[in-house]
Amino acid sequence: MSTLSGLTARKARFLNRWHAHRATQAKAVTAFVSSPEPRTIGSFAKGRQLVAGNYLFAGALIEAKGTPVWQVSAPDRAYLNEIHGFAWLDDLAAVGDPSTRALAQEWLWAWIARYGRGGGPGWTPDLTGRRLIRWINHAIFLLRGQEAPVSDAFYRSLAQQTRFLSKRWHAAAPGLPRFEALTGLIYAGASLEGMEELAPPAVAALAKECEDQIDQQGGLPTRNPEELLDVFTLLTWAAAALEEAEKPVPEAHTAAIERIAPTLRTLRHSDGGLARFHGGGRGQEGWLDHALAACEVKTRQPDGLSMGYARLSSGRTSVIIDASTPPKPEAGYNAHASTLAFEVTSGRRPLIVNCGSGASFGADWRRAGRATPSHSALTVDGYSSARLGDADRATARETLIDAPTHVPIEINHASDGLRFQGGHNGYVRTHGLTHARQLELTFDGRGMAGEDMLLALEDAEKRLFDKVMDAKKLAGIPFDIRFHLHPEVNAELDMGGSAVSMALKSGELWVFRHDGTQNLSLEPSVYLETGRLKPRASQQIVLSGRAMTFATCVRWSLSKAQETAMGIRDLNRDEPGEVYD
Repeated sequence: MSTLSGLTARKARFLNRWHAHRATQAKAVTAFVSSPEPRTIGSFAKGRQLVAGNYLFAGALIEAKGTPVWQVSAPDRAYLNEIHGFAWLDDLAAVGDPSTRALAQEWLWAWIARYGRGGGPGWTPDLTGRRLIRWINHAIFLLRGQEAPVSDAFYRSLAQQTRFLSKRWHAAAPGLPRFEALTGLIYAGASLEGMEELAPPAVAALAKECEDQIDQQGGLPTRNPEELLDVFTLLTWAAAALEEAEKPVPEAHTAAIERIAPTLRTLRHSDGGLARFHGGGRGQEGWLDHALAACEVKTRQPDGLSMGYARLSSGRTSVIIDASTPPKPEAGYNAHASTLAFEVTSGRRPLIVNCGSGASFGADWRRAGRATPSHSALTVDGYSSARLGDADRATARETLIDAPTHVPIEINHASDGLRFQGGHNGYVRTHGLTHARQLELTFDGRGMAGEDMLLALEDAEKRLFDKVMDAKKLAGIPFDIRFHLHPEVNAELDMGGSAVSMALKSGELWVFRHDGTQNLSLEPSVYLETGRLKPRASQQIVLSGRAMTFATCVRWSLSKAQETAMGIRDLNRDEPGEVYD
């Protein structure tokens, strides 16, 4: 299988180079039929960093002021992909002053001179689509003040890349890469003179991808929230480009946008960021709200799951739970062992998080980030609820195996709020134990009660539990319940170790308590955030105990405190399992 994967990859690279070379002989375009309005949102701060010579891509920083980005020694393929995708044009355009425009122009025409003949790492369908979108978006910014020969080279390269995409878009992997390739082709076909005939096949292909890849819940097979946002953004851009060119948007395309928008609202925390699950981050600042506003779809997802996630939201507090099985191995290698993990955000401040994807920090961090201990979830005896299989030699990618296969859930109203109940069988194979979790959020969003149970339900499971207990010499099966805190949360273990106080930068104070039957500790953790040079130090609350019987139950609570004339008053009463205002 590995040899076959390697041969397929080499064949794809050969075909990409061949079609890229053929595309260099394409007839050049000389003008835009229509120029879509720039919709990409760049970062002013990142733009200034690039001007200063600080090239931060894919988690690696290279300081090379005065050196074109193409001449630096890229540390890995991810770095090359980011610079050849030209998303950094958004950041330079966000600054928009003459010196920044000059730098953007210098780098773009240097790329044409160096790679424009069809060679180099940038000639893949997804990167070409991403690059075309940026070049067309920022054409006015790039062409200002340029002489005719320079402008001609720009248009000639656009034509070459468009012809290449028309031949090779189908070679992009299903999912986000193919959506990028087809959106770039639609952009070019709708905008460039002489390329109009290439748009209709791409429009039809994109509509088919919408039907094949976007399920009825408005989700992707990878269950990656950030990837869903990227796909949604591309679909809204493609639809807008077609409408501006007075071309019809297929019904399947429009229906996919209408399915995805409510799902993204479910996955949006109260601070505007996305829940971080299965390799996804919070999303670029402002992109989620901008995309939702641009699509003009106002509906919300009905009660139940959205792409396998459940949401509890009241007052200024949002809770998002991974309430389904992990993505199938064929859906991508970013699947995490995060079943029943959750995140909590209060107002504009994240409180409880998952560690996130460590992919940008190397293979070891990537593997660590995918394990259950890196999520706000329960682990048994040091095991993950799913384990990583061996890496494929051709791709160096591992898939999750022995993952939960049954995740029953129920969402309903409690007496004073909303209740989530769920379970998974991820520890049945190893210990005979089912993990069940109940979460309740009060109607005002100021309190949350949780209950975690480990249950041996069937006779066979009880026999396995007894066998493991015998191996432990009846000392019990250890478990940990982890609550990872955002790096900006300042947490302290109260005297006596009975509670943890958590101060947010907003001035809010939250208090964590438990029923007293387990050991409570505050331990180091990390926050893995794409775009940073290294993981951020953070903390985690850990409840540790041992399962001694066929049924073990742990109750805990989170409650917001408030300031009074007497100081900070805890809103939680004496019983840790119940939360009141």
